[in-house]
Amino acid sequence: MSDEEMKNLRREEQRCAALLGEYAAMIQLDYPSSEIREPSDSPLTNDLRELLIMTRPDVVYTHNPADKHGTHIAVVRAAIQAIRSLPLNLRPGKVIGCEVWRDLDWMPDEEKVIMDVSGGDPLASKLMECFSSQIAGGKRYDNAIQGRRLANASFLDPYKSDGAEQIIFGMDLTPLVQDQVLDMQQFVSGFIDRFHSKVKAALL
Repeated sequence: MSDEEMKNLRREEQRCAALLGEYAAMIQLDYPSSEIREPSDSPLTNDLRELLIMTRPDVVYTHNPADKHGTHIAVVRAAIQAIRSLPLNLRPGKVIGCEVWRDLDWMPDEEKVIMDVSGGDPLASKLMECFSSQIAGGKRYDNAIQGRRLANASFLDPYKSDGAEQIIFGMDLTPLVQDQVLDMQQFVSGFIDRFHSKVKAALL
């Protein structure tokens, strides 16, 4: 399959998911990873800014800056830059970075954004089926994502019965858009340092 054919297939997969999920809107910006990975002045930032102005979301869900996929890091960087470029009264009230290529189980429990997605299996399965090009290559994202959500629910608290069947963890990125000068690297390092301290304290 040529690159152009793959791009067209991916576009159709996104349209399929949007129809099944009954999205209010689905906008494809069609940027190659190589372009958005440039850390400065990415056109993606400007496009996201325009979309934010048009849609005025209360909550933005994006990737988390501790992800291990380079393109995902580029997307969250552009998203934060786009939101920071807005006047304060146009910025969303909450920004959440979701786990994708690296889970967020390691974060201190009191700092996790806990999203209960129990009961969503029928729709989630149908949505996953839309992305056959991703699964056909040997990466069983469908099984992996469901497994992570089940594990999050069971391992959240070692002393209580499961309060949910499936859970997604998120990182609250709102401080990054409320504080214009807060460094993203230092912000994420803070979570890692607190996790490090908790592990050390438990071994005393």
